[in-house]
Amino acid sequence: MTTREEVLSYVENNYQTKPEMTFKKFPTYCILRHKDNNKWYGLIMNVSKRKIGIASDELIDILDVKVETELIGALLQKEGYHPGYHMNKERWVSIDLNSISEFTEIKEMIDNSFKMTS
Repeated sequence: MTTREEVLSYVENNYQTKPEMTFKKFPTYCILRHKDNNKWYGLIMNVSKRKIGIASDELIDILDVKVETELIGALLQKEGYHPGYHMNKERWVSIDLNSISEFTEIKEMIDNSFKMTS
């Protein structure tokens, strides 16, 4: 299981990103944004599993990242990957942080999203 704290620590140490909590209605949502161009490269949200198509009201942390269009299909076949919630589903995926045990996998997804949005 990966935690939001691990993600936030990683992006701060590697990209000097401080999370932005700008949604008044959703104060725990964290925008991960480039300093130079202000583009988002990630979004951490705590949502009901129903929001990503799972029949449960349990709240989970998800990370939205941008991915190459040609990888979407393969990623959505993997456990923990879902169409991008609250984002363009053709370019973004939502990752259930509770479902990913290897943080290395999350780091690769963050790094790729960071590069794609540079």
